Amino acid sequence: MITNKLQSLFNNYLAGFKNYNMAQLQACYHLPCTLNTPDNIVLVKNEQELISELDKIFTQLKQGNVQTVLPVSASYEVISTNLALVSIDWHFIDNNGQLFADFCAVYHVQFTSDAVEIINVASHELSNSLSLANPLLINK
Repeated sequence: MITNKLQSLFNNYLAGFKNYNMAQLQACYHLPCTLNTPDNIVLVKNEQELISELDKIFTQLKQGNVQTVLPVSASYEVISTNLALVSIDWHFIDNNGQLFADFCAVYHVQFTSDAVEIINVASHELSNSLSLANPLLINK
């Protein structure tokens, strides 16, 4: 059951990026949440802040002419009855078929009776990729 819930969450997450669908992507996050890159940590407290942060990502992807988003590998580990850790290696490919960006993202995902949502995401260089206990299949 946890596998199915995580697959559904990250299939929606991927579709949100592929289609530049703000609402679909927003629905994947719990508020408040934290977004971490090697250079920055952002505490996102409300919908407007989340929209602003996601819009920055969309702008970068559009400027890079990103056409394809691929989850290269994905795995997860259950931490507790309401928390899982998910690791996904991503490739973002531009319209010339060239690699625009690749990185590992580690997500803390919270399970409640109503939702499955990301509460924290930390992006790292691909060399820091994690392979967790359970494989996770995400539609490409």
